[in-house]
Amino acid sequence: MDVSAYLDRIGMPEPSGAGAAYLRDLQRAHLNAVPFENLSIHLGERIVLGEQELFDKIVRRRRGGFCYELNGLFAMLLENLGYRVERLAARVFGGERLGPPFDHLLLVVDTADGDGPWLVDVGFGAHSTYPLRFADRAEQADPGGRFELADTPDGDVDVLADGARRYRIERRVRVLADFEATCWYQQTFPDSHFRKNPLATRLDGDARITISGRTLIRTGGDGRTETELATGEDVLSAYRKNFGLILDRLPQLA
Repeated sequence: MDVSAYLDRIGMPEPSGAGAAYLRDLQRAHLNAVPFENLSIHLGERIVLGEQELFDKIVRRRRGGFCYELNGLFAMLLENLGYRVERLAARVFGGERLGPPFDHLLLVVDTADGDGPWLVDVGFGAHSTYPLRFADRAEQADPGGRFELADTPDGDVDVLADGARRYRIERRVRVLADFEATCWYQQTFPDSHFRKNPLATRLDGDARITISGRTLIRTGGDGRTETELATGEDVLSAYRKNFGLILDRLPQLA
């Protein structure tokens, strides 16, 4: 991996060590620079979970992706920087119902000096700005909300934000290849929520900027504003301006 190119992509300097403070800055910088987006599905692009394919898409072509891509590549960066990384699977809550196995990929990270473990997630869209202490069961304050981790009777871990359950983590360590089948399912199954609407979202300082379909949404301390993008060129221009995404055609509903 070209670590310098990746760090340049997210606007981070070279580290002096694999510590917790740098990990916090890395996660926030990644969330600001690299959008969570499902546009490949709506552009007819096959998503491949290989290191070179992910690096080319996210770093060289300056695109984003969804959890398998973003956390998949971020894990490789962290390992190259000296962190110890475990890849874990989670099922996402839709109301009280859980999604399929391998619905989400997240990371549990230990620093070089043994600080941790930390729950690190740059692939969930609106989530915690900073890593969460994975062993802590008290409420953890974050710019993204009030987060809490809760053990389940079966040995899993639920992640809650502002009292609502986000996802349920399975404790068994995985490799990226374990997620390939569900990644294909998310791209192709008609009822997959990733196929419902083209989406791109990222942190913008302490605010958030999103394009959902043809609606540009800004949320932050001043509230929420929505702007309808009238034409296809308006949509493409908004992708360029707000996400640095240079597309040669308009994403269409899958």
